[in-house]
Amino acid sequence: MQNPQDHWENVYKTKQSDAVSWFQEHATQSLNIIRSTGESIDANLIDVGGGASTLVDDLLNSGFKNVTVLDLSACALSVARDRLGAAASSVTWIAGDVRSVVLPEQKYDVWHDRAVFHFLTDPVDRTAYIQQVMKSVRPGGHVIVATFAPDGPEQCSGLPVVRYSPGELHQEFGPRFELVEHMSEEHKTPWGSVQHFVYCHCLRAD
Repeated sequence: MQNPQDHWENVYKTKQSDAVSWFQEHATQSLNIIRSTGESIDANLIDVGGGASTLVDDLLNSGFKNVTVLDLSACALSVARDRLGAAASSVTWIAGDVRSVVLPEQKYDVWHDRAVFHFLTDPVDRTAYIQQVMKSVRPGGHVIVATFAPDGPEQCSGLPVVRYSPGELHQEFGPRFELVEHMSEEHKTPWGSVQHFVYCHCLRAD
């Protein structure tokens, strides 16, 4: 089986960033939820699996000053850096695996993940992910996670995924996370098909 990092590096070396199924010209749903948290522009935000996503552009354009983008693929991060130009210097870029990368403890006010968690088909990997959230997000911080909905695709980029209802997704994180809201999204791929997503916005308990 191919190493996950090699898989994603190959994706971004062989495809344009706007020619993959998860491409969004603007991550409107994510941006709206982040804005709804009420956090100031000085808040520490991390976009997990952000890669080449345009969310970082919109966060900077909204005035947020302390943005980190984490992705398994260094190639994906370079796409975003090149797109931002000089503004890229104000972002912290981390190439690493969310399950094992060393992140600052209790630093982040907002943790955002659109479509990483659903690739974690092994319960051991999901536990490692949640432990990373508990370590890295401050008590009372916001955790925003989006996955494929129950009627979403069973695979993405040739890899299996786990699909979740809002209740199932929140249950994975457990009572240490207070569910604030959940919502759905109909994402249109660049070729016009529709993928259904679920978003859960939680607060990390003290």
